[in-house]
Amino acid sequence: MIGWGLVLFGIAGLAKDPLGALAPPVVILAALALARPAPPRARWLPWPGVAVCVVLGIGWWIMTEFRTPGTLWYVVVDNKILNVLGARVFADEDVPLSAGEFLSVAWLGALPWSLAAVVTIVRLLRARAWRRPAETPWIALSLWTLVILAVTVLSRFRLPHYGLPMYPALALLAARAWCAPDTRWLALVHAALLGVLSVVGTALARTGGQGFMSAVIGVTDVATRKTRMTGEADPFPTWETLQPLVAHASLAFGLGALVLLIALALRPRVRTSSVAPGVVALVMLAVMPDVATALGTMSAHRSARAVAAAVMSRLGEGDVLAHEGPIEQSGALEWYSGRRPVIVDGRRSVLAFGATRPESAPFFWTAAELERAWRRQRVWIVTTRSPAHSLAARLPGARLIGTFGGRSLYGPPESR
Repeated sequence: MIGWGLVLFGIAGLAKDPLGALAPPVVILAALALARPAPPRARWLPWPGVAVCVVLGIGWWIMTEFRTPGTLWYVVVDNKILNVLGARVFADEDVPLSAGEFLSVAWLGALPWSLAAVVTIVRLLRARAWRRPAETPWIALSLWTLVILAVTVLSRFRLPHYGLPMYPALALLAARAWCAPDTRWLALVHAALLGVLSVVGTALARTGGQGFMSAVIGVTDVATRKTRMTGEADPFPTWETLQPLVAHASLAFGLGALVLLIALALRPRVRTSSVAPGVVALVMLAVMPDVATALGTMSAHRSARAVAAAVMSRLGEGDVLAHEGPIEQSGALEWYSGRRPVIVDGRRSVLAFGATRPESAPFFWTAAELERAWRRQRVWIVTTRSPAHSLAARLPGARLIGTFGGRSLYGPPESR
């Protein structure tokens, strides 16, 4: 079973980068080293599994390095090490969080499981559980959580989703907290937490939404942070679409707090350790439809489908489709339009390294190259920037065809 887990770590390296394959085994080794006496490493890290993990997690990246020199440096050094130091060569446009903001987002994003997980970690530390080999799995989960938090806090660059890798570990640690003999006080704390969330959510739902959009969306949504930094409009649905979801979630939190308090009041008739975790889980399941609806609304609002349809109905043979700004702002434009766009002023993005390759030159235009092409041929430009900040809006004779989901489509003069 452990060997198959190492294979999965190797597959994670294929999906993400070499650190996805190497970091978990390193943390497991650290947990083994802390145990006294240390359990045999061959049991916890069988060599066949380690070999497959290394081949899968590193081998493909070595092959890409031979094919495209500099890839491994970009993925490991620039994207990870230099990112932590705040000295990236190919920096993107993301706006980092402060250390306090990141800790708040990481902890609040995993509520209520992060609360119980902290309880387990504190118990393990107080009991010096790392000395007991039987506790090694829990020490590994705790180390994984603390290392991710520590590295990210000490880093000079932090984004809201940097805490996601620790969430599965937090869930397991939280489950252990609920298995303790006496969970009455834990249930009481969760009841208070759900009650606070209900009161805060209800208060936000009765406002105009400025507080929610600023304190929640403005911190957790990467795209919103970028647009606010540049003075653009928020690429997020309006408060009117989110307000009913916040109100419903607040109601679910309030009912959950009430049920927990009733269960505590009925003791000893009700076993708190059996009922309380189920109540908390049901509350979170009740909130999931609101989360899914919000994600669906955001996805539809940001989708490039509408602007791609407008492009397809106008694009002629020999016409050029261009996207102003980083292509990740309209990543599905090529998919929906069936035409690969030229990227204008979009080198400072996730494609920055690829833009340096000689074969990529025709697909990355500067402002001067756009102006030259505009004079010679028909160019259709999709942009997420406002007219005050857009190169497309300042081109001679440019026509604003329409605005679709926060994107504007500019076309050539009708005479062409």
